[in-house]
Amino acid sequence: MTRPRARARPGRLALFEIPLAVRRLAWRQQQDQQTAAEGGGDVPDHFLCPISLEMMRDPVTAPTGITYDRDGIEGWLELGRGACPVTGRPLRAEELVPNHATRRMIQEWCVANRAFGVERVPTPRVPVSGADAREVFEAVAAAARRGDGVACGKMVARARALGKESERNRRCFAAAGAARALAFAFSRLVAASDQAETRALEEILAALVVFFPLDEESRRCIASPASLDALVKIMSHGEPVARVSAVVVLREIASSSDSQCLEAMSKANAMYDALVKLVAKPVSPQATKAALVTAYYLVKNVEHAASRFVDLGVVELLVELLADADKGTTEKALAVLDSVLVTAKARDKAYAHALAVPVLAKKTMHVSDMATEFAVSALWRLCKNSPVDGGCTAEALQVGAFQKLLLLLQLGCEGITKERASELLKLLNASRDSAECIETADFKGLKRPFT
Repeated sequence: MTRPRARARPGRLALFEIPLAVRRLAWRQQQDQQTAAEGGGDVPDHFLCPISLEMMRDPVTAPTGITYDRDGIEGWLELGRGACPVTGRPLRAEELVPNHATRRMIQEWCVANRAFGVERVPTPRVPVSGADAREVFEAVAAAARRGDGVACGKMVARARALGKESERNRRCFAAAGAARALAFAFSRLVAASDQAETRALEEILAALVVFFPLDEESRRCIASPASLDALVKIMSHGEPVARVSAVVVLREIASSSDSQCLEAMSKANAMYDALVKLVAKPVSPQATKAALVTAYYLVKNVEHAASRFVDLGVVELLVELLADADKGTTEKALAVLDSVLVTAKARDKAYAHALAVPVLAKKTMHVSDMATEFAVSALWRLCKNSPVDGGCTAEALQVGAFQKLLLLLQLGCEGITKERASELLKLLNASRDSAECIETADFKGLKRPFT
């Protein structure tokens, strides 16, 4: 068997770029050490994948006669290398054939050596082919055209299960147009209102999450008025799992920043109420974060969105959420809060809340760079537009915002965060003579009590 020659390459080398002989020697030394320690048998050479040098779990044979592990050779071919790594002859993924004999030999060897801690290699499932994927989604589309929610739901559930079996299957379904087929099926079934169609719609949303991303055609199909109304209904009243899928699909559409889709979302019945409800009464952390991201893109791209969210009490809700949230939720909640604080109505709500300034001051440090950026920006908006009596700046001084901002600039920050932190320091410095500056982590110097 010929060995590829070593070639000098700059930087860190990928696994496929390390010469085969070098990897085999290193692996053999590691196996010898493990064998000496455990007293077990060595893995036969013909059980090893020539690419990964690990024992094959799903051996496949190329037309060249060389056997590889499926993950290894498919990964090789996906990198654009259209040739057999050993022989250099042209090779396509469709030409790989499962080597059942070698797989059974490997399994027998594993059983014989289980006393040494070797686990039996499970029998791999047959991967989905492009033809299989197209056939499934043709059946989905046909059932949707007939309005047969039961048949459509069963086919979609099958596709989702196969897609979750392996990344290879998922990519195969995605390449066969899974997102477009599912979006089309959703739009065709929304007209029906019986229970069977509702279950089918929930299955479609769950499957869409597996086959992200959505292209423009898929997004706009889901963003039609009728489809959005059905999606919001599921998000508000569906089963918990279905509600999560619905809001994750909305997040995918909103994060594309497609103005047509966002405008349609802003006009959907009860859209704002459903998003706020998911934050106020969480179904899962994933749903909460997806709702916050969707709200952020609506506020940033739709003119009246901030006012709608403020009327629904989103400022108070976000401030209370920030008091005890994980890193991901904190970043997203701060992003939404900073976005709505461009409106005077939102700032008035924040001024009236006892926790708004203390929480923002606390989140300027020790969360993440993104959280710092949004927390500083939100605090800057409040202090810059503070009433004449300077209540907001005085409160910021009391909870140690001046020291935190000074430390932030000393540690280093860039761009808009640096500009607003510097301007905030000037605003706070002008008020230092009239307010006692208390450096405390638990806000003991807060004039108003926690509620």
